[in-house]
Amino acid sequence: MMHERAKGRRLDGRMAVVVGAGRSGQAASRLLVELGASVRLVDRNPDSVRGEFRDWAESARVDLALGEHHGAQFSDADMVVMSPGAPVATFEPLFPANRDLDVMAETELAARYVMEPVIGITGTNGKTTTASLTAHMLRYSGRSVFLGGNIGTPLSEYVLKDDRVDVVVLELSSFQLMTCTTFRPWVGVLLNFSPDHLDYHSDLDEYWQSKLLLFANQHEDDLAVVHADLQQRFLDERPTPARTIFYRAKQRFAHFKLLGAHNQENMEAAYQACRFFGVTENEAQGAIRDFEPLDHRIAPVAEIDGVLYVNDSKATTVDALRVALKSFDRPVLLLAGGVYKGGDLADLTPLMQDKVRAVGLFGGAEDTFREAWNGDFDVTWDEHLHDAVKRLKAKAREGDVVLLSPATASFDQYSNYMARGRDFTRIVEELA
Repeated sequence: MMHERAKGRRLDGRMAVVVGAGRSGQAASRLLVELGASVRLVDRNPDSVRGEFRDWAESARVDLALGEHHGAQFSDADMVVMSPGAPVATFEPLFPANRDLDVMAETELAARYVMEPVIGITGTNGKTTTASLTAHMLRYSGRSVFLGGNIGTPLSEYVLKDDRVDVVVLELSSFQLMTCTTFRPWVGVLLNFSPDHLDYHSDLDEYWQSKLLLFANQHEDDLAVVHADLQQRFLDERPTPARTIFYRAKQRFAHFKLLGAHNQENMEAAYQACRFFGVTENEAQGAIRDFEPLDHRIAPVAEIDGVLYVNDSKATTVDALRVALKSFDRPVLLLAGGVYKGGDLADLTPLMQDKVRAVGLFGGAEDTFREAWNGDFDVTWDEHLHDAVKRLKAKAREGDVVLLSPATASFDQYSNYMARGRDFTRIVEELA
């Protein structure tokens, strides 16, 4: 049953084209049909729509336009809903010049039908952990919560239900924010900013501006929570009239599994967001003690012969690797490699010299890493992660850390970072 508040603003007579048939695109298609729009779902992959959703789409008279994209797919559109992985710039040449299109993210579409308070969380790194912590703190203090967005559950799925929650918590990527025009979080959180997704954004400034869109529609009685490292840049651009808190980690919280200073910052950001809703420091600490860290994020896997093996497969950027290295006071044997997305590897050299004893490369981007680090460290390369782990195991000494923190995307050998992390866990378990 559709969310009651979504019933008042219909889209009857509107033609909506949804780009991308993943979970986000499917949820948007269902919501648009419920709102009365005619829907065309386009996806380059002819096999992207299967099973129960295909049956539903055919019964709902959704036009499934699968295969290569072309202008005719958009010629009669009134609105276009973009899935997160679909860059608007790629599709703009296909949009009709004589129509005033409303182009939006799935998050923007769904948010127009959400009246509950929203916390939006973005940043280059730490979004998922902070969003999960925020939701956990709110639930621990007795509030009901929907947690979604980039973390996995599209906001449209919430709108389609008739449930109510006290607070909606959304993890938001730059891809989602780029096409948000009216979205207003009561609390917006910006954790950090460093080069990333330059294979998607035209330049670094576009990436930065997409993050600032989180705050564009806030009101004076809303709250912006921004890391203190970004204070001057944020104030120079003044993207929001909301009250703004610039925070740093204050070491006020403890969790023996959430390693590193960056997690102190994530905990502080979550707490500052939750304070807006009356969560106390004692409630936040209780929630943190009760919180189970997320997989693939500086997650200890096993200690074998005094060597700690740690899965940080979620580290798909150079800055995420920097954060991981700062989390350890013991010598690191680093596993890195995959699909390089940009960032200054050479800039890591002083930190690497302080922390890293050996580097085991695997998969793609070997030349990129060697150019940055060869000569400064013991660097080896293996085609597959299994062989790289075995090589570092042979070099490891009691008290060392073997750290999978690749600083890359996984798509050269794995479907996603989770599959890469699971493979690492399996390999380590075989060593035990």
